[in-house]
Amino acid sequence: MPSLRFGKHPPKHDYRTLRLKNYLGAELAPPPASYDVLARVYQKLGTSDPAQLFPMDGNDTLGDCTIAALAHAITTYNGLVGTQKILAKQAVVKLYMHLTGGVDSGLSELDVLNYWRKTAVSGEKIYAYTNIDVKNHTHIQQAIQLFGGVYLGFQVQENCQQEFEAHQPWTAGKLTNDGHAVFAVAYDAAGVTVLTWGNVQKATWEWWDACVDEAYAILPAEASIADFAPGFDFAQLQADLANVAN
Repeated sequence: MPSLRFGKHPPKHDYRTLRLKNYLGAELAPPPASYDVLARVYQKLGTSDPAQLFPMDGNDTLGDCTIAALAHAITTYNGLVGTQKILAKQAVVKLYMHLTGGVDSGLSELDVLNYWRKTAVSGEKIYAYTNIDVKNHTHIQQAIQLFGGVYLGFQVQENCQQEFEAHQPWTAGKLTNDGHAVFAVAYDAAGVTVLTWGNVQKATWEWWDACVDEAYAILPAEASIADFAPGFDFAQLQADLANVAN
């Protein structure tokens, strides 16, 4: 098993960041008991190999997890509309080094998202992103269902790599000083499923509450395509986001 790296900085806070709780109204239907974005991606792309679709992207030798998670989000968003798009490792590493100034120092998720909102990555530019209250499981679930996934960061627990290598769900444990970025694509009563290190990884809700320190819903360009997500009203969302921003 290759070594695995971390590289997410502690959360940054900016009062200008949109907050999902200000958008999701009481009239929105509650999320289903479970939801799996990857099921639709796999069906549309005709493959179910996470190692192929969501590769390591250099995160075994570099602390580029914030960019690897971005790359996995791009593959997911495109997969939801039937397009296979997998960023090359060289592209992931190049962007990481560009944003760090050429050193392997890790990155802040907020800095990555702000860059992505202003600058296309591999031809992909996002319309907006919103912060999600990590303690609100309902909003996390609604974001996974409506936005095709959640870009999140967590403080690493001591048993993180061991459980990953053993194909066991992440559980709460003593925290280290490391941070890691992943992309969440499914949830059920037991917990969430994320993409990381060239594979899928389950994690319990207890782990979530103990470790996750930031989470974001992203509005990608693919959301404007009618088949992006069941019941997704892109035009209404754009109007509502404009009202929140004002």
